[in-house]
Amino acid sequence: MIALLVLLSLVQVRPAPKPAPKPAPTPAFFVSTLPAEELRNKQAVLETSEGEIVLDLLPEAAPNHVAYFITQARAGAFDGTSFHRVIRMGMVQGGDPLSKDPSQEAKYGTGGLGVLRFEASSEKLTRGAVAAVLIPGRRDSAGSQFFILIADQPALEGQYTVFARVADGLPVAQKISMTPASATNVPTARIDVRKVSIREKPAPEPEPFIDASVDELTKQRAVIETSMGNITVEFFPDRAPTHVRSFLRMA
Repeated sequence: MIALLVLLSLVQVRPAPKPAPKPAPTPAFFVSTLPAEELRNKQAVLETSEGEIVLDLLPEAAPNHVAYFITQARAGAFDGTSFHRVIRMGMVQGGDPLSKDPSQEAKYGTGGLGVLRFEASSEKLTRGAVAAVLIPGRRDSAGSQFFILIADQPALEGQYTVFARVADGLPVAQKISMTPASATNVPTARIDVRKVSIREKPAPEPEPFIDASVDELTKQRAVIETSMGNITVEFFPDRAPTHVRSFLRMA
């Protein structure tokens, strides 16, 4: 009995090991479930307080970004937001859901991110490109925010996903970029995005005079108005039909 007590006294009671910490949850990134045909030949129309901007969406370059943009637009997520950041003749930035509420101005630029992985493509960050905004230092952090380039940005190549290009209204975006802004590039006057809608891309219009006969081209005249008077130009399509058609298209 005494020996048993001595033996028990030598046994060390140790606490049960703590369970291993659970790994941080992996972010659930958006992956398109829309059929490919739902993404093709689509345009986004941005109705702003400064005019209309039309974007050609590029699903072949960034299918998930395009699908997310379409989904958000159809849900009305962009309606009532604003262009909350501008760089004069550089770029304009919008798409933050927080920008619907003027009282949240201090948080503008932080909303709607962390949803999309980076999508690489051959699309360049040139004038008219539309690319996804990121959380600084996090490549896979895009979402609803986007920026429209007013000037080429070769130094940024490979860092941002380009998912659209301006088809019409680049002068409107350029005008927005010239809005007076604070030291943090927040416009001093609100620039509203009233509505963003998705539509089919219109079929391209045939080039003027492309099918005109030589006789029809011969009847054309061009009048050049100068400070010294008008000059009337007669054409000779039988000698240079391609040049005549090109001149008339340019006129």
